[in-house]
Amino acid sequence: MTIAPPQPARPTPGDFWPRRAWRRDRTSMAPRPIVLAAVAAGVVAALTLQVTVVGLGYAVTGAAVAVAVFATRRTMPSAAQAAAIFGALALLAVLGVRGAGWLAAVCVALSWVVGSFALVGGRTWTGLAVGSFALWFTPLRVVRWTRRGARRWHSTGKVPVGRAVGVAAVSAVLLLVFGSLFASADAGFAELLGKAAPSVHVSNPFGRFVLGVVVCGGTLGAAYLLRRTPRVDAFAPKPGRPVARWEWAFPLALLDLLFLGFVIVQLTVLFGGSSHVLTTADLTYAEYARQGFWQLLTVTALTLVVIAVAVRKAARVDAVDRTLVRVLLGLLCVLSLVIVASAIHRMSLYENQYGYTRLRVTVMVTELWLGLVFALLIAAGVRLSGRWLPRAVLASAVGGVLLLAVIDPDAYVAGKNVERFDETGRIDVSYLSSLSVDAVPALDRLPEPERSCALYRLARQVEDESVWYEYNAARDRARELLAAHPVRSCDRVARGNS
Repeated sequence: MTIAPPQPARPTPGDFWPRRAWRRDRTSMAPRPIVLAAVAAGVVAALTLQVTVVGLGYAVTGAAVAVAVFATRRTMPSAAQAAAIFGALALLAVLGVRGAGWLAAVCVALSWVVGSFALVGGRTWTGLAVGSFALWFTPLRVVRWTRRGARRWHSTGKVPVGRAVGVAAVSAVLLLVFGSLFASADAGFAELLGKAAPSVHVSNPFGRFVLGVVVCGGTLGAAYLLRRTPRVDAFAPKPGRPVARWEWAFPLALLDLLFLGFVIVQLTVLFGGSSHVLTTADLTYAEYARQGFWQLLTVTALTLVVIAVAVRKAARVDAVDRTLVRVLLGLLCVLSLVIVASAIHRMSLYENQYGYTRLRVTVMVTELWLGLVFALLIAAGVRLSGRWLPRAVLASAVGGVLLLAVIDPDAYVAGKNVERFDETGRIDVSYLSSLSVDAVPALDRLPEPERSCALYRLARQVEDESVWYEYNAARDRARELLAAHPVRSCDRVARGNS
């Protein structure tokens, strides 16, 4: 009798997840404290979160969600979870300090990834990637989970829904009546109450209600993921089938030789400095630095792909294979570090010649981060063990973004351009006016009319925050500077546009 081969696990209907990764859940019920905490987090988001305004509201909402998800669980978070929670909240806190919208978007996106890791974990590259999308697949499960919990609450009858609604209504009436009386009795208390009561300043009630519902549902989904965690690493591909030694060693050896030849040439460039560019025929700064940088950045990224494929295909059974892996891949990583240094050198030359921009500073930081990734790869290759590598790379990304926030890219770019203006008399006020309010302190040092031309557009972005959760340190500092030195009309084009 022949035995049929096992069939692949099918996803649960409506779940899109195979059972080996996330089993069906027909019995668990949402505890009442979790639901109440999720509702509270939704209320906090509806009252404090301003999607279009960079401010403290993001950190406040993130903290409310973190408390609702983790504080309602009996077990304490692990060290990795605690570090991830701290990192996610630190990224959201950047929005209360810096005013650059692009930096805020990067921080929010990375905070989502780190927060997802705190919920579902992940030790592989695939696990980290799948875990970042896990929350999007929870709505159906969360609805059933909450419905089963509501049935249990109704059957116990300890706190009837009608009485809970009545208590809430009575509490609201008492606060409204006595709060109004206290506000009319004391002007200082009225001002404090006005800033502390976001409901007074609700500009889009329907939008805020929808936002609160979304955050409440997302909080419930996060709480469910923490308690019924999918095995995201189950999606990771199985170890690759090793190939013959010559099949992987020969291409890597040739690639190492190619890298070595390029690096030998680059070493003369690195030590030659700007004189090499100026003395080379038909070679300008723009051709040498800008085009070369993007090509080397592409080489760096493709090298990571080559290393990933080689690790899957290279056999590591005997000592000879392990030695070859260490030597060939280690040499490739070391040579890649020199290429990273060459790319950074090219961009540095370009910035010194043509000035600093937000894009140039950002890609240089990215290249530095890629250099750190190669250093981590070298460390993993020494022991031929990289289980810790995905988490280390994620942690380095968080540290890199936080370091970028400390550097304050827009302020750094503005300061460098102001220094360049002092030395050369050339400045692009049109570009500088497109920066965020982070650049105001540096641009305030410009003489007129360049100062007013650079700050004219930014002066309209620093209105007073009506409530505390809209506070942003960069806007507050810019508002003080512009109030002390008002912007004049930009009546003529700044001289010496670069």
